[in-house]
Amino acid sequence: MTTPVRMFTTAVCPFCVMAERLLRAKGVDEIQKVRIDLDPEARQDMMTKTGRRTVPQIYIGDFHVGGYDDLAALDRAGKLTPLLSAAA
Repeated sequence: MTTPVRMFTTAVCPFCVMAERLLRAKGVDEIQKVRIDLDPEARQDMMTKTGRRTVPQIYIGDFHVGGYDDLAALDRAGKLTPLLSAAA
């Protein structure tokens, strides 16, 4: 079982696709996608919570990872797998 993953995304976002690909490669079966291009309230919620305007914005459990570059950096540092494996 992996920790729940939520990703703020849009329909056309290459970094979102790369983030999803990396998460799937790490064994994540389910990603809760929040389409901010379809939901202005979700966009505002994302900006309020993260202080950022760009997508993806990724949460693993309650931990705000950040965007794709942050996710990839966690993986390179060997910290992504333990974060995904933490008790949900």
